[in-house]
Amino acid sequence: MDVGAFILAAQFPGQGQEEALHRAVRSAELSEEAGLDSVWIAEHHFVPYGVCPSAVTLAALLLGRTRRIGVGTAVSVLPTAHPVALGEQAALLHLVSGGRFTLGVGRGGPWVDLEVFGSGLRAYEQGFPESLDLLLRWLREPRVGADGERYAFREVAVVPRSDDALAGQAAHGQTVGGQAAGGQTAHEQAAHGQAGGGQAGGGQAVGAPPVLVACTSPTSVRLAAERGLPMLLGMHCGDEEKAEVVGLWRRAALAAGRSPEDVDAVAARHVSAGVVQIADARPTAAETLIKAMPGWLRQGLGAHVTVDGRERRMRDPVAYAELLCELHPVGSPRLCADRLAATAERTGIRRFALLVEGSGDLAATEENVRRLGSEVLPLLR
Repeated sequence: MDVGAFILAAQFPGQGQEEALHRAVRSAELSEEAGLDSVWIAEHHFVPYGVCPSAVTLAALLLGRTRRIGVGTAVSVLPTAHPVALGEQAALLHLVSGGRFTLGVGRGGPWVDLEVFGSGLRAYEQGFPESLDLLLRWLREPRVGADGERYAFREVAVVPRSDDALAGQAAHGQTVGGQAAGGQTAHEQAAHGQAGGGQAGGGQAVGAPPVLVACTSPTSVRLAAERGLPMLLGMHCGDEEKAEVVGLWRRAALAAGRSPEDVDAVAARHVSAGVVQIADARPTAAETLIKAMPGWLRQGLGAHVTVDGRERRMRDPVAYAELLCELHPVGSPRLCADRLAATAERTGIRRFALLVEGSGDLAATEENVRRLGSEVLPLLR
């Protein structure tokens, strides 16, 4: 079981943006101290739902402030980023962290971001496959050129080449900077599931930075499956729906010609997003979230503006907070552990990114992270 913190840098009503970012950074630092496996950073623009506009930038800071824990983006939004620029950043973080970085990418939404960054609605509606494929080529090949609808450029050298550097060092029994991630030996890193070219909350063979895809539709599920990429599934989904999505992904991966062994290996890296709030009793934990989250959801989600004026519907904030309490580990340590174990059993997903800041309060968030590490994790291992 791989348990990580999902960090949105959420700005709750009455809070400043600096306060939200401070809580986000502190949550990540405490996640390592508490023994969590990973932290996952969200990215948003122009809305208080989350005030981190660049997940890779905050990931870089957190990789520098930690020594063991995996750090991933959940997610970097491809339609508003150049795949080559994002690939360069990912390779850089992968190298300098000793393989602790995972790049999660997603399609985002039809928001005004597309206008501000000049990418346009077409990049969201039709351009995601081209962007994803260019990103993957950049992370895996020594030289890359493009002749696509959105991106066209002459062949250039990939610098830095994280796969080449790590593979070469591994062949000589070396690690980045003479040590593995954050000063660990390769053996110590392997003990934490991060050996050579590892990823946020779990290792894999030496190579390019691990990539996963946020999947919210059958189209994105098939896209990830055909490319052999694991999925990040959202916190609005219950176990039954996630199990169905995993089944669709598996069928699509096999239909694309991938071997059962390869499918099993990639499926082990799916990540389930959720919410966690720990208290001595479930009513207390649920009350904390239902008091705090609706104001944040109403303010944050209500600030989204569509790029083309299309009608959008927002969930009822109170009902949504209540739904999240029902779906996810909210309650006593024993209940939280049982809920995570049940999700793993029902869906086959054993990696979790759990929102820890649902109370909106720094001290309460710190306590939540500490209890997750000291009281829940031991029940799962």
